[in-house]
Amino acid sequence: MYNIIATLADAAIFVVLPWLIWRISRRTMPIAVLPILIGIILSVLHAPVRAIHIPSLWGDDIGWVAVLVLAFTAGLEMWQHPGEDRTMQSVPQPSLGRLLAGAAVALGGPFLIGSMLVYIFFLPLHGWAPAHASPVIAAASIGLCIAVSALPVLIGLVRELEPGQRPLGQLALKLAVVDDAALWIGLVLLQFAAKGSAALHGWTGLEGLAILMLVGLAMAGSWAARHFRHARLWVIWACVPVYLIAGSWASHELGLHELIGAYFAGAIMPPSWVRRLPVERVGTFSLIWLAPMFFGHSGLRINGDALTWPSVVASLALVIISIVTKIGSVYAFPPAFGLSRRQALGIGSLLQCKGLMEIVAATILHGKGMLSDFAFASLMVLAVISTTLTGPLFQLTAPRARKVTLSAAGNDFGRYDQV
Repeated sequence: MYNIIATLADAAIFVVLPWLIWRISRRTMPIAVLPILIGIILSVLHAPVRAIHIPSLWGDDIGWVAVLVLAFTAGLEMWQHPGEDRTMQSVPQPSLGRLLAGAAVALGGPFLIGSMLVYIFFLPLHGWAPAHASPVIAAASIGLCIAVSALPVLIGLVRELEPGQRPLGQLALKLAVVDDAALWIGLVLLQFAAKGSAALHGWTGLEGLAILMLVGLAMAGSWAARHFRHARLWVIWACVPVYLIAGSWASHELGLHELIGAYFAGAIMPPSWVRRLPVERVGTFSLIWLAPMFFGHSGLRINGDALTWPSVVASLALVIISIVTKIGSVYAFPPAFGLSRRQALGIGSLLQCKGLMEIVAATILHGKGMLSDFAFASLMVLAVISTTLTGPLFQLTAPRARKVTLSAAGNDFGRYDQV
């Protein structure tokens, strides 16, 4: 019985309360960050929530499954182009090579500069160097979190932009898709790099089976995309849990985080199947009603003693680094020829948004011992501030030829911020 009571109390604190705040504040705060804020506040105040069994066992499980679903839907959304209006070409359209090069600069610039600054100025600070990872791995982990862009947030933003601004948002969305894939690949590489030669030691037949399973899923998806495009809907739905469970299990057996496998499982499903699934509705439901327990518990697990005034100052410094390097990278190397300066600045302002992607990435890296408690706490604060500032920054930097109203888009970040 206490499990049921603890789960209900868990849901009241981290699901119902954030939703009420979100509605009362007219959605001025992203709903995804509200549970984290509540968890951080409880942790800093050393609130005795564990006396009522919070985090609850069932709440942990529900939140974890919901975040797996969010990662899976993020992979599925690689094949969707929400709100795209192909008749509007007010923004120069890039070639594939220019787009990929622009995405590489937009991600690589903040990653390299951020990693270098973290290595030189932040890791020497007390409590910032993790106990079980080298300084280079720790700096690269924080640099990756600084560089990431929030694809799910931009999906919602593109839907809410006025028609004159939508092509600009669509171009930012294309860059975010590439950055999003690069994030998960980067997480894989960092985890292998952290283990070094030990990553391949002690492998058993299960690891080989996991690799074969991933290859098999990819080949099956490719075959179905060519020869089974119009499958019955029940067949598609039956394959969804198979892909999700198999991908998550395979990445776990390979020593990687389950969320990585869930993301790539969604990305390798046949695109013609994905377009028939209610990806947005499933992701939004998980985000608002289930995943907040995961995010709230993430905030609650922050070491309250680590979130000191120096940590807050460090978080603000990370915000400045994140914004300047992201906008500066896009401005220095625009993703399309012919973009005006303000268009490039507007795209950079959108891409600096961290949202849920950084929260999930930081949680993975912290769980693997590649981030210290101090760094993890600062990155949580960075995600909250960065996501909140996206709307005002875009209003400030985007072209003013046509008036843009971002209140609805900015206020609705939380609705669309899914993994």
